[in-house]
Amino acid sequence: MILSQKLKQQAFIDVIFVNITRFFALLVLASLSGILVSLVIGAYPAMQQFGFGFFSSSDWDTVQSQYGALAPIYGTLVTSVIALLIAIPVSFGIAVFLTELCPVILRRPLSIAIELLAGIPSIIYGMWGLFVFAPIFSDTLQPFIIEHFSHLPFIGVLFGGIPMGIGLFPAGLILAIMIIPYIASVMRDVFEVTPTMLKESAYGLGCTRWEVIRHIVLPYTKVGVIGGIVLGLGRALGETMAVTFIIGNTFNISASLNNSGVSITSALANEFAEAVNPLHLSSLLYLGLILFIITFTVLCLSKLLLLKMVKNEGR
Repeated sequence: MILSQKLKQQAFIDVIFVNITRFFALLVLASLSGILVSLVIGAYPAMQQFGFGFFSSSDWDTVQSQYGALAPIYGTLVTSVIALLIAIPVSFGIAVFLTELCPVILRRPLSIAIELLAGIPSIIYGMWGLFVFAPIFSDTLQPFIIEHFSHLPFIGVLFGGIPMGIGLFPAGLILAIMIIPYIASVMRDVFEVTPTMLKESAYGLGCTRWEVIRHIVLPYTKVGVIGGIVLGLGRALGETMAVTFIIGNTFNISASLNNSGVSITSALANEFAEAVNPLHLSSLLYLGLILFIITFTVLCLSKLLLLKMVKNEGR
């Protein structure tokens, strides 16, 4: 009798637990749907006014009420790509050093230091970038890049411009510094789960450290590595204050990475509080909806890539 009552009680508790967890899962979906619906409703006047021409126009004139998203989209994508191109190899090097090469006595302190970098507020990165990094960059690195690389065929146009210390490339570099701790931490964690037996077997066959990392560690942890890169990309796409400080905030499209630009997040940060005109406010919400779609698309593509990689494992 007592056993039957306990079983009924446990079954009742299990039902409550399942329903609570289901509620929280549905709450996440409801929140996501609510954000999407609110953005669509707020952006509808701009959609009605500009249509798909909003994506192809680089105009942003608050006086004439002419708005276009091409410049912010361009700035967001360019700075994010620059950040990834810099952050991925650096993060990979950090993760490999911490897991394979670093002395044991230094491994823990260095890991903690890298994780602490992820906790620094973005506005601190932005202030440091504007008041410390930008003057140094405009006096030393930027003139060097312009002098030696701006005359190269095909790619020289990327390195022209005036050394101002702010622009698309400085913003991308600051973003890279910000996302390195995230990508490096994930890579380090997934590298550490590689079975020691696999690596020792490879070393026993005469493999070098690089061969072990390339043929054993990376294939075993590739799903986690891609996940860390996507995490960093998501942070780069949505970063606001650091980019606002250093990108220049001008609605123009330039092939030169040294020229100023604007991102979706910096446009929202600069103008949302001052948007009095309903069409202006709706256009800013339209930008937010575009950023939502870009981020959602990137996450979906990464998920499909991960599923394809898992499906092809063992072939």
